[in-house]
Amino acid sequence: MKTELPSRWRSSQPALRAVQVAFDVSEAVLQAVRAAAFEANLSNSDQVRVVLGLPLLRQAKRPRLTVSLSEEDYRLLAARYGLDPVDHLAIKERVGAALVAFADRQRKQRTGKRRDKS
Repeated sequence: MKTELPSRWRSSQPALRAVQVAFDVSEAVLQAVRAAAFEANLSNSDQVRVVLGLPLLRQAKRPRLTVSLSEEDYRLLAARYGLDPVDHLAIKERVGAALVAFADRQRKQRTGKRRDKS
Protein backbone atom coordinates (compact mmCIF):
# COMPACT_ATOMS: atom_id res chain seq x y z
CA MET A 1 0.00 0.00 0.00
CA LYS A 2 1.47 3.34 -1.10
CA THR A 3 1.25 6.22 1.38
CA GLU A 4 0.28 9.58 -0.11
CA LEU A 5 2.48 12.59 0.60
CA PRO A 6 0.98 15.40 2.65
CA SER A 7 -0.04 18.30 0.38
CA ARG A 8 2.58 20.66 1.86
CA TRP A 9 5.34 18.22 0.77
CA ARG A 10 4.13 17.67 -2.81
CA SER A 11 6.04 20.61 -4.26
CA SER A 12 9.24 19.06 -2.88
CA GLN A 13 8.50 15.64 -4.33
CA PRO A 14 11.08 15.84 -7.17
CA ALA A 15 13.80 16.76 -4.67
CA LEU A 16 12.77 13.88 -2.43
CA ARG A 17 13.49 11.51 -5.30
CA ALA A 18 16.94 12.96 -6.02
CA VAL A 19 19.95 10.92 -4.92
CA GLN A 20 23.23 12.55 -4.00
CA VAL A 21 26.17 10.92 -5.77
CA ALA A 22 29.79 11.35 -4.65
CA PHE A 23 32.76 10.99 -6.99
CA ASP A 24 36.28 10.07 -5.90
CA VAL A 25 38.46 12.21 -8.17
CA SER A 26 42.01 13.52 -8.22
CA GLU A 27 42.95 16.77 -6.53
CA ALA A 28 43.42 18.32 -10.00
CA VAL A 29 39.82 17.50 -11.00
CA LEU A 30 38.50 18.80 -7.70
CA GLN A 31 40.43 22.06 -8.05
CA ALA A 32 39.32 22.52 -11.68
CA VAL A 33 35.65 22.10 -10.76
CA ARG A 34 35.96 24.39 -7.74
CA ALA A 35 37.74 27.09 -9.76
CA ALA A 36 35.17 26.95 -12.57
CA ALA A 37 32.32 27.06 -10.04
CA PHE A 38 33.88 30.06 -8.32
CA GLU A 39 34.37 31.92 -11.61
CA ALA A 40 30.76 31.22 -12.64
CA ASN A 41 29.40 31.99 -9.15
CA LEU A 42 27.95 28.49 -8.93
CA SER A 43 28.01 25.82 -6.26
CA ASN A 44 30.29 22.87 -6.90
CA SER A 45 27.18 20.73 -7.46
CA ASP A 46 25.81 23.14 -10.05
CA GLN A 47 29.20 23.22 -11.82
CA VAL A 48 29.17 19.41 -12.04
CA ARG A 49 25.69 19.64 -13.59
CA VAL A 50 27.05 22.15 -16.16
CA VAL A 51 29.95 19.80 -17.02
CA LEU A 52 27.50 16.92 -17.44
CA GLY A 53 25.12 19.00 -19.57
CA LEU A 54 22.30 18.71 -17.04
CA PRO A 55 19.85 21.53 -16.35
CA LEU A 56 20.50 23.69 -13.33
CA LEU A 57 17.83 23.57 -10.68
CA ARG A 58 17.50 27.31 -10.17
CA GLN A 59 15.66 27.70 -6.93
CA ALA A 60 15.98 30.84 -4.88
CA LYS A 61 19.00 30.13 -2.72
CA ARG A 62 20.23 32.08 0.21
CA PRO A 63 23.97 32.54 -0.07
CA ARG A 64 25.34 30.65 2.89
CA LEU A 65 28.36 28.90 4.24
CA THR A 66 28.13 25.87 6.45
CA VAL A 67 30.48 24.38 8.99
CA SER A 68 30.02 21.55 11.48
CA LEU A 69 30.76 22.61 15.05
CA SER A 70 31.29 20.19 17.91
CA GLU A 71 30.62 21.03 21.53
CA GLU A 72 34.39 21.54 21.91
CA ASP A 73 34.29 24.01 18.99
CA TYR A 74 31.50 25.91 20.77
CA ARG A 75 33.59 25.98 23.97
CA LEU A 76 36.61 27.35 22.06
CA LEU A 77 34.54 29.98 20.26
CA ALA A 78 32.73 30.97 23.46
CA ALA A 79 36.08 31.50 25.20
CA ARG A 80 37.35 33.57 22.24
CA TYR A 81 34.28 35.80 22.24
CA GLY A 82 33.64 35.88 26.00
CA LEU A 83 30.29 34.11 25.66
CA ASP A 84 28.50 31.21 27.34
CA PRO A 85 29.25 27.98 25.42
CA VAL A 86 25.55 27.02 25.45
CA ASP A 87 24.53 30.30 23.80
CA HIS A 88 24.86 28.91 20.27
CA LEU A 89 22.90 31.78 18.72
CA ALA A 90 25.21 34.46 20.15
CA ILE A 91 28.23 32.42 19.03
CA LYS A 92 26.71 32.07 15.54
CA GLU A 93 26.21 35.84 15.36
CA ARG A 94 29.84 36.51 16.36
CA VAL A 95 31.12 33.94 13.86
CA GLY A 96 28.99 35.56 11.15
CA ALA A 97 30.51 38.94 12.01
CA ALA A 98 34.00 37.39 11.86
CA LEU A 99 33.26 36.03 8.37
CA VAL A 100 32.06 39.45 7.20
CA ALA A 101 35.22 41.05 8.61
CA PHE A 102 37.32 38.39 6.83
CA ALA A 103 35.57 39.14 3.52
CA ASP A 104 36.16 42.88 3.99
CA ARG A 105 39.89 42.31 4.64
CA GLN A 106 40.15 40.06 1.57
CA ARG A 107 38.40 42.63 -0.61
CA LYS A 108 40.72 45.41 0.62
CA GLN A 109 43.79 43.25 -0.02
CA ARG A 110 42.65 42.51 -3.58
CA THR A 111 41.88 46.17 -4.20
CA GLY A 112 45.28 47.19 -2.83
CA LYS A 113 47.08 44.67 -5.06
CA ARG A 114 45.25 46.02 -8.13
CA ARG A 115 46.31 49.59 -7.32
CA ASP A 116 49.94 48.47 -6.85
CA LYS A 117 49.95 46.94 -10.36
CA SER A 118 48.75 50.20 -11.95
